[in-house]
Amino acid sequence: MLRHEFRPGKLVAGFFLTLAGIIYAGDAGGAWETPWFAIIPVVTGGLCLAGAVGLLTRSVRRRRKAVGGARTPETPPSGIPG
Repeated sequence: MLRHEFRPGKLVAGFFLTLAGIIYAGDAGGAWETPWFAIIPVVTGGLCLAGAVGLLTRSVRRRRKAVGGARTPETPPSGIPG
C-alpha cells in the first residue's frame, strides 16, 4: 500500500483553524469572553504561516529531487514488483 505524502503546511493550517474553533467554543460556552475581531489575527497568521511552511517544504523537496533523485510515494522501490 502506498503512503500519502506528508504536507506540513496543511497540518499548520489545521492547527490554527482548530485553535480558532476552540476559542469560539470557549466563548460560546461562557468559559471566557472573546471579542469578535480576536479571531482575525489567529486565522490570518495561521494561514500565512501555513503558506510559508508549504513553500519551504516545496523548495526542500525540489532540492532533494534534483540532488539525489529521491523516490516519491507513487514509485515503488526497485526490488519490489508492483
